[in-house]
Amino acid sequence: MQSPHKIFLNVLAAAALVLALTAVAAGVKPSPIPPLMLGSAWYPEQWPESQWDTDLAHMRQAGMNMVRIGEFAWSTIEPREGVYELDWMERAVAAAARHGMVTIIGTPTDTPPAWMTTKYPEILRVGEDGKQLQHGSRRHFSIGSEKYRQLCAAVVEQLARRFGHNPHVVAWQIGNEYTEDSYDPESYARFHGWLEKKYGTLEALNLHWMTAYWSQTYSQWSQVPMTTARANPGLLLEHKRFITDTWRDFQRNQTDVLRRLVEPRQLITTNLGGLGWANRFNRQQVAADLDLISWDEYLGSGWFDNARNGTGHLDPLRSGATHDLVRGWKQKNFWVLEMPPGFVDWGSVSNSLDRGETRAMVWHSVGHGADCVAFWQWRSALNGQEQYHGSLVGPDGEPVPVYAEIAQTGAEFARAGPVLAGTSPVSEVALIHDYDSRWAIDFNRFSQRYDQMQILIDYYRALREPTQAVDIVTPAMDLARYKLVVAPSLNVVSPELARRLTDYVRQGGHLVLGPRTGMKNEFNALNRERQPGPLLPALGGRVEQFYALLEDVPIAGAWGAGKATVWAEYFDRLAPDTEVLMRYGPGNDWLTDQPAAISRKVGQGTITYLGAVLDPALMTAAAKQWTKQAGVTAPVLPAPAGVKVSRRVGAGREVYVITNFSAGPQEIALPSAMTDVLNGGEVSVANLPRYGVAVLARPAAPAGTKFLP
Repeated sequence: MQSPHKIFLNVLAAAALVLALTAVAAGVKPSPIPPLMLGSAWYPEQWPESQWDTDLAHMRQAGMNMVRIGEFAWSTIEPREGVYELDWMERAVAAAARHGMVTIIGTPTDTPPAWMTTKYPEILRVGEDGKQLQHGSRRHFSIGSEKYRQLCAAVVEQLARRFGHNPHVVAWQIGNEYTEDSYDPESYARFHGWLEKKYGTLEALNLHWMTAYWSQTYSQWSQVPMTTARANPGLLLEHKRFITDTWRDFQRNQTDVLRRLVEPRQLITTNLGGLGWANRFNRQQVAADLDLISWDEYLGSGWFDNARNGTGHLDPLRSGATHDLVRGWKQKNFWVLEMPPGFVDWGSVSNSLDRGETRAMVWHSVGHGADCVAFWQWRSALNGQEQYHGSLVGPDGEPVPVYAEIAQTGAEFARAGPVLAGTSPVSEVALIHDYDSRWAIDFNRFSQRYDQMQILIDYYRALREPTQAVDIVTPAMDLARYKLVVAPSLNVVSPELARRLTDYVRQGGHLVLGPRTGMKNEFNALNRERQPGPLLPALGGRVEQFYALLEDVPIAGAWGAGKATVWAEYFDRLAPDTEVLMRYGPGNDWLTDQPAAISRKVGQGTITYLGAVLDPALMTAAAKQWTKQAGVTAPVLPAPAGVKVSRRVGAGREVYVITNFSAGPQEIALPSAMTDVLNGGEVSVANLPRYGVAVLARPAAPAGTKFLP
């Protein structure tokens, strides 16, 4: 028999549900998406309902206006197959709304429940080593399992029918941090079917992959392996593309249900993890099917899937590059759906960020185009694999020290939201990040010193410091909006891509190519032409040979003097109008006095090829020459080292977000008075303590206006 207290709680819960359903039926006006959202992952299913209001009140006191729920709650949503319990979630959404917060619902498909993995063991993921994963963690499902997709679609349909018209639900998050692929028999069959659909015949596949090498020729589709080990380059590249398409299909299995059942105002996204740069699949293509893209920003010194460090402090340059990469996937603003509230629990040393650093990290993301920041997580879980992870309140529900910092940020979001509404970062410079090229190089780096992510960040640093705005995009995107396009390692160049890049140059664009350009075609085979492959006619010169360097080589010319490091290529067979910009000095007999960088005017623009990896100082000097030649607009607010300035434009105004990551206070003189958005009034000087933030606004300047000599 239930106690009176339990009966009372049940009555209250039922009443709340009736009120919520009545509100929907009565046509309650939908809650708008705030121009700046601040929130947290909240797991009401893990806590007694009597504590929900206390949690939500603390959130609201911190200025939060959003909660994210549901993404790990499948066993609560569907405790038995076909039995759905969603009343608790309805009450949670209604409770958040009473406290002035909108809700993002995560589909729970990252964590299938135990009854499912027991009844349908074929849905479990198989590692490349052939071992099947067991229940008890997450991401232990196979993205290629048709049965799992059916189960996912069923639970998503139940959620969509229940919440697709809820006025307080503003968005849906598909799963959580897509990561691992599977090597189970069903996935093998999918891969072979995918290859057959693409190539049509085994003869075509054998031809493009040149499988006569090492007697790899295939006579049946089932003979083609799946592997990440060193193998045929064509196989490896197609496997990556297959994994990308499989994730897109897995995602589309859920988005199709949502688009059929939910109101269009409810946006669809997913939160990609892996420090943004993870390359198990092409993230830009996955993002293309969503309304907006989100990512999870955690500290990490590495760039690849296995480099999740979590130790140290924010590197604003690398963080900024990642934000710009994510923004480039859809060429529009994005959300950060997970950010650590001070520390994680999986670092080699899970140190806490300094006082003020978390707030600066939030505003830094906003400057680069984030319209939403959410923390992971709100409250320390009493048990589970992430007990020690940072939170905003402890297991007792009371705030921890970083809470006050978040509350300050929340108050600032409320003031700045209307000013930042409708604004986005704008850049005249694009940096190319191409998944095919990145994969192709990583399959055989030729030199372990050739860390193309470090090379890319060196280019980014050199370009962003003098411009304060760089977009990171794929070569398939519309490049006409950019005065300068720089491609550090565009290894895979098809005839179609070469045509598009040449057209960009002819129409007045300035294209700079880095080492290893055009070595491969779209099948990851060597182009018959030497580098830059099908771009050779436009460049008017070819790479005669490439060299992995053990020792630096002097290099000098139009951009200054310095060192070629890691990699060097030299050019020959130059057209009469191809200009040599840089030459190698003595030190390597193959390279001495050979052309290291060449350039040519084509139509209204220029194409330039730099065949060497440059030392940082020379790279900076070269980038200044590139931006000057392309006529890239100088920044309005030159800033000292360690101070990051980002500019967002729109709705008739410019908004500058300034964060000070230097060791001490900084003062920045403004070219004219601006509105101090966070503190009010007009200012002519921005004074920033360490980790200080300023948000400054003014009416948008007319085109062509110059504020600095």
